Amino acid sequence: MPKITPFLWFDTQAEAAAHFYVSIFNNSKIVNITRYGDAGPGPKGSVMTVVFELDGQEYTALNGGPQFKFTEAISFSVHCKTQEEVDKFWEELSEGGEEGPCGWLKDKYGLSWQINPSILGELLNDPDPEKSKRVMEAMLKMKKIDIAGLKKAYDRP
Repeated sequence: MPKITPFLWFDTQAEAAAHFYVSIFNNSKIVNITRYGDAGPGPKGSVMTVVFELDGQEYTALNGGPQFKFTEAISFSVHCKTQEEVDKFWEELSEGGEEGPCGWLKDKYGLSWQINPSILGELLNDPDPEKSKRVMEAMLKMKKIDIAGLKKAYDRP
């Protein structure tokens, strides 16, 4: 068991959310589902927690009730090598959710994700401040990150 595991609080959608996330990422699976017993606080037999793995990283989802909601203060960053990966994760995770600026989205459960191509960090960290400035300006105008658009801004004289 890893020393640190992200723990996600849902109202009643922990199992549905875990299955949704597992369906999107390779090397992912549901590990364990526990149910509320006689002591509650959820209805006896209903899902309490779901332990699942996404690409080998373990997470726990809890059906804890409506007291707490996700905010953008916490997000998961998905590192992508290609535009095809960016497109796939953007499309699947934003379905039923909400697209945001600069590669950010909220999924249908309200969890925030950043869909980032690896090249973005490389271009933003270029030693030429004019090039990195152009890349930043281009990114700030995007919702889903477009690698060709970033490269065009980077190469522009």
